Amino acid sequence: MSLTSATLLVFTLVCTALLFAAAVWLWPRLARRGWRPVLGRVALVLAVQALVFSSIGLGVNRSMLVYGTWDDLLGTASPHELIDRGSGGESLVKVIGRRQPDVPGGVTPQIGGEIQKVMVQGKQSKVATPAYVYLPPEYFQKGNEQRTFPAAVVLTGFPGAAENLLKPLPYPKTAWSLAKQKKMQPMILILMRPTVGPRNTQCIDVPGGPASETFFASDLPEAISGAYRVPSSAAAWGIVGDSTGGYCALKVALQHPEHYAAGVGLSADYKPEIDGDSGDLFHGNKDEEKRSDLLWSLDNLPQGKTSFLVTTSLQGESNLGPTRKFIEKVKDPARVSSITLDRGGHNFNTWKREIPPSLEWLGARLTVQ
Repeated sequence: MSLTSATLLVFTLVCTALLFAAAVWLWPRLARRGWRPVLGRVALVLAVQALVFSSIGLGVNRSMLVYGTWDDLLGTASPHELIDRGSGGESLVKVIGRRQPDVPGGVTPQIGGEIQKVMVQGKQSKVATPAYVYLPPEYFQKGNEQRTFPAAVVLTGFPGAAENLLKPLPYPKTAWSLAKQKKMQPMILILMRPTVGPRNTQCIDVPGGPASETFFASDLPEAISGAYRVPSSAAAWGIVGDSTGGYCALKVALQHPEHYAAGVGLSADYKPEIDGDSGDLFHGNKDEEKRSDLLWSLDNLPQGKTSFLVTTSLQGESNLGPTRKFIEKVKDPARVSSITLDRGGHNFNTWKREIPPSLEWLGARLTVQ
């Protein structure tokens, strides 16, 4: 059963209730002295506690979608090896499923658009990873057969599932609503995790692999532009993310202005977090380690003609100081905007408030020719 399925949650709750009832019934029988009754009591208590905590964990995960699959939870997911395309020129994007956007008229693509689940193959990075692609209704409407659209890569935090960007962070629904209100131009969204494997690679090319930066900076725009009506020029491309995904968005936009015109970091980190989830990302490469610090990069590397939007809160977030430093260090020809809430937190509620103005800001800075 799927880790996020209602069936698994209900099954676990039923097992918990049955075992609790059994414990109440058996407890008088286990109240006798001796090692066997004591062992029985301990085993029964541990079993009930395990099922209770499992039920709570499954319920929270189903609500928050922290882990989308068993492989995500167990850390056994691995990037798919890319098979060379050869001379046939097959698409680097394979559609493996479709779903309706959660909007009025979502059953009809010309009214609600469409969400495609895809596998994206990286030509240079030699990996493939899943994503969701939101296509706005204008993409399917009559008379727009040759129309091109800007695109934005949208990244979750880590750990996190790409489904988080459908719900509880409603990026497609928000983009649909803003376009309908003429507050934002129609835009294609590519919704993903900020890694191409089970490790928290944080958009860094790890020696020996995976080449996460190469995938997001170069492979992803190339693959999407080859499969959908999106220009390959940087002016048509933006990238946005929260938390770790926000760090990736700012890093890729800052260090690859040849591919991205704008980057948005919601509650972003400004340097990678090295821990058990990431492992050794640099293997002694001090130059790459310094380059991964965005504040160092702003001081020491050329800044391209890129626009940035960063968000923080006066109370409730730990990135207020680094965010202010980032804003101070952005120089011409780059540009920077910011959103500073009075109160916020490192959570979905804060980011949900920031999505509409972030998409409006992003849509105003992307152009197609």
